Amino acid sequence: MTPKTILVCLTDRDSAKATTAAACLLARRYNAHLIGLHVVESLVVYPGIAMHIPDTVYERYGKSQIDVSEAIRETFETATAPEDFVAEWRLLHCKTEPASERIIESGRVADLVVMPAAPEDDFGTQGTVLETVIRNAGRPVLVVPRDWSGDSLGHSALVGWNGSREAARAAHDAMALLGDGDAAHILRVNDGHDTDDRDPTSSDLAAAFDRQGIKATVTQKNWQAEGVAAALNAEAFQAGADMIAIGAFGHSRAYDFVIGAATRDLLRVSQLPVLFSR
Repeated sequence: MTPKTILVCLTDRDSAKATTAAACLLARRYNAHLIGLHVVESLVVYPGIAMHIPDTVYERYGKSQIDVSEAIRETFETATAPEDFVAEWRLLHCKTEPASERIIESGRVADLVVMPAAPEDDFGTQGTVLETVIRNAGRPVLVVPRDWSGDSLGHSALVGWNGSREAARAAHDAMALLGDGDAAHILRVNDGHDTDDRDPTSSDLAAAFDRQGIKATVTQKNWQAEGVAAALNAEAFQAGADMIAIGAFGHSRAYDFVIGAATRDLLRVSQLPVLFSR
């Protein structure tokens, strides 16, 4: 099922242009209804801090949020004005809940959620928002690099495959974005042991893509010291893919915290849009 409702979450001015451009490419291709969303968070004062906040602080904060919202709205409307698809702008305000909760509310009724990657200097805050949305929205989330400037998206996908539930979701979510004549490059990353045995489900998945008219190839690579995220990035560029699709957070939170996760690595280092499914 091709996406007909796309939600693009615009979090800041610096990434708004690239993120909107990516969303427009997909909305144009599928004649989808594109919703541009910006969430304004309230100034939070923690009750355990005994201090008086002057009214002028609230006023300045409110004014800065209005300025940011208007700049983002202008970027969205400038990009969508010449398009034939329907574009809708939404501005939501948080009260006590975090911004991620408002994004999740809107995202659950969309076919696809598009969000910008977190900036390196604020990855902790915005990275947490991304992770929360990916974990809890129940929808595929396409994360776009902040400086992305591609002119093709959703025509050639590098699909990370390990046979898990999350990988299956990612593969079929990618299949919904790809069309007749497009390409799927299926990459299975092993645990580092040399083997000539090809996992049969990889070939079965390739056949499923082929039946949809999507040209599929299968590659098997061994895990290297630089990790799965680096292997996916390298293979994507070698294959000429315009996006990566991967199952997100396939391990428990404790495992991800102690060992690390390919999901979090890709959120930090990918130079291509990444479709995360869970």
